[in-house]
Amino acid sequence: MFHVFCAAMGGFSDNIWLNVFFVLAGVVLVLWGADRLTEGAVSLAERMKVSQMVIGLTIVAMGTSMPEFCVSLVSALKGTPDLAVGNVVGSNIFNTLLIVGVAALVLPITILKTTVRKDIPFAVLASAALFLLCLDGNISRVDAGFLLILFFFFMGYTLFTAKSGDVPTAEEKKPMKPLVAAMWLLVGLLCLVFGSNLFVDGATTVAKTMGVSDAIIGLTIVAGGTSLPELATSVVAARKGNSGIAIGNVLGSNVFNILFILGVTGVISPMNIQGIGTVDLTVLLGSMVLMWLLSFTKYTISRLEGALLSSCYLAYMTYLIIQVMK
Repeated sequence: MFHVFCAAMGGFSDNIWLNVFFVLAGVVLVLWGADRLTEGAVSLAERMKVSQMVIGLTIVAMGTSMPEFCVSLVSALKGTPDLAVGNVVGSNIFNTLLIVGVAALVLPITILKTTVRKDIPFAVLASAALFLLCLDGNISRVDAGFLLILFFFFMGYTLFTAKSGDVPTAEEKKPMKPLVAAMWLLVGLLCLVFGSNLFVDGATTVAKTMGVSDAIIGLTIVAGGTSLPELATSVVAARKGNSGIAIGNVLGSNVFNILFILGVTGVISPMNIQGIGTVDLTVLLGSMVLMWLLSFTKYTISRLEGALLSSCYLAYMTYLIIQVMK
């Protein structure tokens, strides 16, 4: 998308300042889209009489994970599986450590008991499944099929229990009409996907000119860029006091990224993984376990715990930078 646009402008794709401009434009679109998506999602949750957590786990999570899906699928088809898997692994680490951490710093996140007992353990299970399947350096069609089966089981159970749990209390302001809420949800998703594409294409172009490997690009720039929708959505939701949307978006996206994205991608094109190491997979699984443990502290992720999660992400990024410089 980005390169086609650049070609139409006269072949300025190599202009680093143009890439920077599109990175910034992408960020602006993502932030605005996240605000619109959150408003629409909360309104739909109220209208449908289901919890914000369910909306976050399903509609919002799938929508904000579209950039990861597009990037991973195209990367696998183009013969760069390290970028495809690195994108998912890096995005999930970004989601768990940085997004939850930053959202908790903005406003402590309240977590329902059902989330701690059901949703987080399933996200841990998905991470553990990917860890085990990647130990042999391949994701075969059988492996991918197993991931898809787990995904459909999770979605079926989530939708089956959608009417149970806490229903959000209606706000004092007049709620949106269903059509308006759905429109803002769609507009928000489109802005998130388009904006993150601009960010990823621009940032990846700059990184490739610096000779950075596909695996590192996938774990860092592409992962961070495709996770911008989750970051913006969760932070905006947390700032507005919608903890269910914030944490549900992260958990749902993590499950969607591993089970659906790598499931579909692996069925279409089996992947031979070289650049994603045991350290990366261990950080992926460890980050989910850490968030799960922190959730048991009064069923709240405090600002101090948010700072801990964010610090862990910075430590992991430092490790990756050191690997690049070797």
